[in-house]
Amino acid sequence: MPVVVRPLESADLPAVLAMNNAAAPAVPPATAEELAGVVVTASLAVVAEVEPGEPVGFLLAMDPHVDYASENYRWFAARNDSFVYVDRIVVDGAQRGGGVGRALYAAAFARAVEFDRAEVTCEVNVRPENPASLAFHARLGFEKLAEQETKGGAYRVALLAAPAG
Repeated sequence: MPVVVRPLESADLPAVLAMNNAAAPAVPPATAEELAGVVVTASLAVVAEVEPGEPVGFLLAMDPHVDYASENYRWFAARNDSFVYVDRIVVDGAQRGGGVGRALYAAAFARAVEFDRAEVTCEVNVRPENPASLAFHARLGFEKLAEQETKGGAYRVALLAAPAG
């Protein structure tokens, strides 16, 4: 079945929260309230489905000039203001390799093009290691710009960008 990407709705939050927390430490674990706050701040909040009403992935992204305390978002915001920052993308483990991640990223790239942004940005853990995610992002054209320690040194991330066009 084809992957359908649609706006995240409040009814999706329990499934999104479960996927988010199952993906830790690749993404930070969150409470329902914390995740709802990220969704409200996001300029792009979408889910992917292969069966109607059953999210199998999600993506949350921020535009420049939003009030968002993420260390990684602030790094990109200090660098320039022509980006769409992917705060988190999660694909259900059983769906990996089936095009869900690519479909979700297509929405982020489409937003970047629509709003004339130069690039799509994100970070991927290098400590703890996430080689599958680094390889996936490389296949999408992302390149490493830098690395930084986050969460008081608990994580080290690669800061990545890919041209929007």
